[in-house]
Amino acid sequence: MHLEGVPSAVVAARDAVDAVLRDRGLRRITGAQSAEALLAGARASADLTGAADRWLAGAIRLSTELLSLSTLIRISPGQAMARAHVLLAHGMVPEDDLGRVRGGEEAAQRMVGLNQLLTCPTEASAVVLAAVAHAELVTVAPFGSSSGLVGRAVEHMVLVEAGVDPRAVIVIEAGHLAAGSEYERLLKGYRDDGVPGVKRWLLHCARALAYGAEVSPLGNRPLRRT
Repeated sequence: MHLEGVPSAVVAARDAVDAVLRDRGLRRITGAQSAEALLAGARASADLTGAADRWLAGAIRLSTELLSLSTLIRISPGQAMARAHVLLAHGMVPEDDLGRVRGGEEAAQRMVGLNQLLTCPTEASAVVLAAVAHAELVTVAPFGSSSGLVGRAVEHMVLVEAGVDPRAVIVIEAGHLAAGSEYERLLKGYRDDGVPGVKRWLLHCARALAYGAEVSPLGNRPLRRT
């Protein structure tokens, strides 16, 4: 939270989200608008895999349970992640592998650390916590080729649970997609470049959140898919 530029980036992202939510008022957000945003997020997340046709159905299944899973993500994150993987990878991997961490002892230890991070009280912004959870899941890849989809879903769950996006109408996944090839480069930097790489990743996630507010069904330029 104290890395140069991160606090101001987080404030700017929160302001962008709050402006969208205040303009419409939470009580006026309909279930249809939430569903539209979640579907847009599922499509963007599937597109980021480079194999959208393969993963879109699973991403949509996960989107239908994202709000309910968000109630678990700070209480029982392992359960929420396992369920996310089951929804995503059903029919794609052997039944015995659904919801199970892969990658050996190192991956298991990193997931223990992530579980502790998500369940421990913190004064850090949920934007930062969500960004770290996202990057950990992608770079450790405990769920194989679907880890990116799980990571992006967990990021959104944390934001929902914290009240940043309580109705899941902010399409943060579209912000990651809009970054193009820079998204993968930033994740590689998070993994390999120490503190500077982490800082660049956090700044990107703040920008992605602000972009997600703009293209929300409640925003100034909502996504339209033909």
